[in-house]
Amino acid sequence: MASKIVRITMFKLPLKEDQQKLLGFYKTLSETATKGGKPYILSLAAGPAYEDVRSQGFTLVARSEFKDMEDMKYYDDGCEAHAELKKGAKTLGVEGVMTVYYTPEVVKG
Repeated sequence: MASKIVRITMFKLPLKEDQQKLLGFYKTLSETATKGGKPYILSLAAGPAYEDVRSQGFTLVARSEFKDMEDMKYYDDGCEAHAELKKGAKTLGVEGVMTVYYTPEVVKG
């Protein structure tokens, strides 16, 4: 059985109103993303980053979990709800995006 995939995406969005709009897109995504007519994202959390020099200008963070790599690839390439989020994000003042994903090897709690 494949291990779950955790995906972290960070955005550089200087304007608070753009951050709130992107959070709205994530809320819609959380309510509408399906694969084969069923929800497939195991968990999704998004919110503004605390202002800190270590944030390197990233202002909003989204964390999602998928059952396996196949579901994450579907999220990128086949999910209509994610396509709508990406389309909406392009209308905002996004100055940078970084995405990383991994399979957890150390877990507590």
